[in-house]
Amino acid sequence: MLVSASIENWMSFRNKATFSMIASKERQHGERVPKLHKYQTRILPVAAIYGGNASGKTNFFEALSFAKKLITKGTPLGGLIPVEPFRLDTKASIQPSRFSFLLLIDETMYEFSFAVIRNEVLEEKLVIITSTSEKVLYDRHRADRELSESLAKMPELKYAFAGTQDNQLFLTNSVSQKIEVFKPVFDWFNDSLELIAPDSRFEPFEQFFDQDNPLFIPMNEMLPLLDTGISHLGSVEIPLANVSLPSDLKTKLMEQIKEGMTVRLTGYPASERFIISCKNGELLAKRLVAYHSRSDGSETSFEIRQESDGSQRIIDLLPAFLDLASGKSRKTYVIDELDRSLHTLLTRQLLGGYLSTCSVETRTQLLFTTQDALLMDQDLLRRDEMWVAERDGAGSSSLTPFSEYKDVRYDKDIRKSYLQGRLGGIPHLKFLGPMVKNCGQPVSGGGA
Repeated sequence: MLVSASIENWMSFRNKATFSMIASKERQHGERVPKLHKYQTRILPVAAIYGGNASGKTNFFEALSFAKKLITKGTPLGGLIPVEPFRLDTKASIQPSRFSFLLLIDETMYEFSFAVIRNEVLEEKLVIITSTSEKVLYDRHRADRELSESLAKMPELKYAFAGTQDNQLFLTNSVSQKIEVFKPVFDWFNDSLELIAPDSRFEPFEQFFDQDNPLFIPMNEMLPLLDTGISHLGSVEIPLANVSLPSDLKTKLMEQIKEGMTVRLTGYPASERFIISCKNGELLAKRLVAYHSRSDGSETSFEIRQESDGSQRIIDLLPAFLDLASGKSRKTYVIDELDRSLHTLLTRQLLGGYLSTCSVETRTQLLFTTQDALLMDQDLLRRDEMWVAERDGAGSSSLTPFSEYKDVRYDKDIRKSYLQGRLGGIPHLKFLGPMVKNCGQPVSGGGA
């Protein structure tokens, strides 16, 4: 679980901004808030970030995406780190961007932090936190590298630590060399942190193909209930030669896919989803299709690109929400613009369905950004689960939970206060009269 995340000098975040999932003392919806008995604290299962356009919501999402890629993919030898410092302050462009994450992994808490510039990791630190103490596993600085006393006795770890490239995280390098001691932290970013962008296709769509998958039946039972017109999803098998793919990609697939292998392919053509496998030396493609019922009771199939953008968005999000509600997952999903192309009632139903499964034992989380003020409802979310992103006059973003506002009571209409501008995070609009006047329309007054 994500306990907290801090970013500094990243895109629109000039100053340090900390996003915390630690629950406040309020009691509202307390029965669904996970409790960590070992640490005597509670961690929220959901959080929403509201804010106007260019307020910093997506930049926070991009910070998590950057950290995940840097940790799990690393940096090529001699390559530059794709860091994006704050650009509206000349001093910030030459200062490091800083990231810090407090994570709960298998009931153990870790704090992982690093500071980077384009060509170098300046600082990196990993701390394990118990209920009574903190132990630094390693601490790396530009001119100084230090392992904990116990880890320094491991020759392979000491060698990997000293040999880590300047543009590479030690965490990444140690795991690449099959050193297992830090792998839980690496695996959390690689396997447990799921990021879904507004225009991205959620990858495990092949679950809709596999009747043995435990989510196959729930997914196809849910679709007709969400007013998509889709009765169920399935697949059709076609020869790879009949799939519209660039010739160089087809050649690459033929060279790389061996007997028994299966790969996932999206975006060729746009909005289509295929899995490609090799059977008896031949490459075959299965294409995801949507089935609709005819008036006579029979069915017909539609290509996914023929479905509405909202229906496609539901197809992408449904596996995530069913995984969240399964009770078996320990993933943290972060969805940018959850409400894109979805009606408020549909978004609310998805959120409510997940939250109804949460309890003190839950170890899944959902973080999302949205501009849908109708989701700003204390019957659905707690005050500490609602955050606002706001950009100040200097272009710097900040993050603030509603629980920090003293006048936001549990019985208050937060939505009204937000839209009136009392809580920040709304667009600062200019008067459009001159624009209307230039279009040949009267600004005010005048008779018919």
